[in-house]
Amino acid sequence: MKAVRTDRELECPGIDAGLRARGVELVTLPDGISEAELKAAVADADLLLMCYTPVTAEVIDAAPRLKGIIKYGVGIDAIDIPAAMRRGIPVVNVPEYAEETVAEGAFAMMVALAKRLPAITAAVSRDGWIWPEPRWLGRDISGATLGIVGCGKIGRSMARMAGQGFHARLLGFDPGVDAETMRAAGIEKADDLQAMLRACDFVSIHCVLNDSTRGLIGKAELACLKPSAIIVNVSRGALIDEAALVEAIVSERIGGAGLDVYSVEPLAKSGHPMGALFGRDDVILFPHLTFFTHQAMRRLEDDTLARCFEILDGRPVIVRSSDPRLRAQTSGVSFV
Repeated sequence: MKAVRTDRELECPGIDAGLRARGVELVTLPDGISEAELKAAVADADLLLMCYTPVTAEVIDAAPRLKGIIKYGVGIDAIDIPAAMRRGIPVVNVPEYAEETVAEGAFAMMVALAKRLPAITAAVSRDGWIWPEPRWLGRDISGATLGIVGCGKIGRSMARMAGQGFHARLLGFDPGVDAETMRAAGIEKADDLQAMLRACDFVSIHCVLNDSTRGLIGKAELACLKPSAIIVNVSRGALIDEAALVEAIVSERIGGAGLDVYSVEPLAKSGHPMGALFGRDDVILFPHLTFFTHQAMRRLEDDTLARCFEILDGRPVIVRSSDPRLRAQTSGVSFV
């Protein structure tokens, strides 16, 4: 058996060692590999493990022995799932390993920006001490309104931290989650996204990226925010019109942003659509690492190996995701 794992910069020694212990020949490939190089690598592969590298129909068609595609992570928008389904190749992700972890990361960025931690720590590092001038004034989360866009498991974890933990008022926009489910999480359901945004002091985005959510937060939605509002995105960069977001921040029409994801990754200081945000004390730029903790990575490696072994053993691979794109599969899968 042969397995190919892309994006080896995300080190996963447990996955690599587990596959090799089963006698699997493992080839690891770097981020940014070309489609032609990936096609050559998978030509005789039984398994393809990916995190960020696009898996196109051409890549899938170049792999006649392929028995499964495993996203060691959550988002599946880089995989041509219809092409895999046409071949009867199951696609699976690992959706549950970092739900609390990513929510904690989003909450940490929100707290840091509310308390002006980037600005104040930079000033102290530069000057040694600062006095309580108006420009250093922070804000309380208690009593503020947090709007959650996407109220699945991660969004509801964020709600628990902000609501039960910090006594924020919680509003939620998610057409796929009913009012009763939101109410049980302490969230007041909003049916109009723009109306909700007008009421928010903080906004945290927790959506899946698909055709209906791409660009969900656009120029019109950003214009609804208060001048002091802070927006946090730990889901997918393309959920926001990033050019409009940069304009809103640079012109100080909103209070700031905490970002862990970008439509173009990796982030870069020059030649990148978000480059103008570097060095700002009202912005936190995180390199898609809110998932990256000891505990979450152990869960990711364990769950990924379990899915690999199911495929290698010829058993149906367990799909835990509720994403309809994965739930539409009819071959080689078992749903829980």
